[in-house]
Amino acid sequence: MTTTPGGITVPAHLQLTGSGLILREWDDGDVPAMTELFDDQAVDRWTPLRAPFDQTAARAYLDQARRRRAHGARLQLAITTDGHQPLGEILLFPTGAGREVELAYAVGAAHRRRHLAVRAVQLITTWAYDTLDATRVILRIPPGNSASAAVARSAGFELTTAPLVTRDGARDPLHTWLHRRAGQPATG
Repeated sequence: MTTTPGGITVPAHLQLTGSGLILREWDDGDVPAMTELFDDQAVDRWTPLRAPFDQTAARAYLDQARRRRAHGARLQLAITTDGHQPLGEILLFPTGAGREVELAYAVGAAHRRRHLAVRAVQLITTWAYDTLDATRVILRIPPGNSASAAVARSAGFELTTAPLVTRDGARDPLHTWLHRRAGQPATG
C-alpha cells in the first residue's frame, strides 16, 4: 500500500472490474497501443498530451506514470473491456484538499461513442468513495470540451460555480465538476 500526499492509501497493484470494463495498470506491452490511442488531434487539444505521440513519447509517459504511481501521486489505468487491449486511460490523483481526488480520462478515437469514459468514471468514482474513503471526487474540464462535459453529466457530475483553474499543460482554464455521493450535502 502507498499513501498519497492527500492521505489516500492506494493498493500496490490495482485492477477494477465492473460495468463491462476492466481498468488495469499499464504494462510495457502497451506502448504501441498508447501511441495509437494518444496520437490524436482531440487528445492533443483537450489533454496535456501532445501530438505527435510516438513510441518515444509513449515510453516516457509510461515511465513517468510508474514514477508517479511509486510516489503515490497518481493512478493511471488502462481502460479495457477484456483486460488486455487498452481503449483509453483513466487517471485518479489527490488534489491536496483533504480526501478529495480528481479524475481525468482519454479514450482513443476508434473507441469513442461506446460510453467507455462514462463507465470508467463511474467505476473509479465508486471505488474512490468505497475503498479510498474519498470525500469529494472532481473533474476539471475546459469550457469548450462539450464531449467531456457530456461524460461528466452522464456520470453524475455537476458543474460548480468555482472559479476557473489554470494548470500547466492545459491550453484553457478549467471548470470544476463535482460528483455528489448519495446523501452528500450540496456544497461547493
